Amino acid sequence: MIKKTLFVYNSLSLFHILNEIKKNFYFELEYIDAKNYKKINFEQYKNYLIISTNHDEKIKNCIIIDSLPTKLIKLVEIINLSFLKKQFKNQSEYKIRKYTLDLNSRRIYFDNKNLNLTEKESDLILFINSLKRADLNKIQKTVWGHSNELETHTVETHIYRLRKKIFNTFDDHNFIKHDRDGYFIN
Repeated sequence: MIKKTLFVYNSLSLFHILNEIKKNFYFELEYIDAKNYKKINFEQYKNYLIISTNHDEKIKNCIIIDSLPTKLIKLVEIINLSFLKKQFKNQSEYKIRKYTLDLNSRRIYFDNKNLNLTEKESDLILFINSLKRADLNKIQKTVWGHSNELETHTVETHIYRLRKKIFNTFDDHNFIKHDRDGYFIN
């Protein structure tokens, strides 16, 4: 199981409340302030949340508890639900070169742009990305369930349309490439 860490940001009173009942948690608890926040490398934490009683523009992915006191059971419920949502989101996102593919929303993201995909387009991207080179027959059989003997241009047509969508949204001519060994994501 991946270790979960809850950072309490700039709220000593909230930290003390949570620290009193931390034996009931399934996550680690740490306190950080504005000075320490800048020093922490959050990439070393696989699953973390930040909670605070006041909104701070610099803090991303922060749960804000508007008012204290609040019922402890409600507070723990909010924290646990937030961890679950984050875990679900992390499990549905795949890094594909410079892009992020979100299987829940069937969107591909890069910078501030995103593109809606069909289920087949998402499957196609994931399958090609999982191999160094994916030949036409493998794609046809695995993604579409067609036999190798079937003459169809379904794969080529989908790849053509997907390349066009990627180009129109991200101005990327090189997302899916093809050579004599098959298709690959560049």
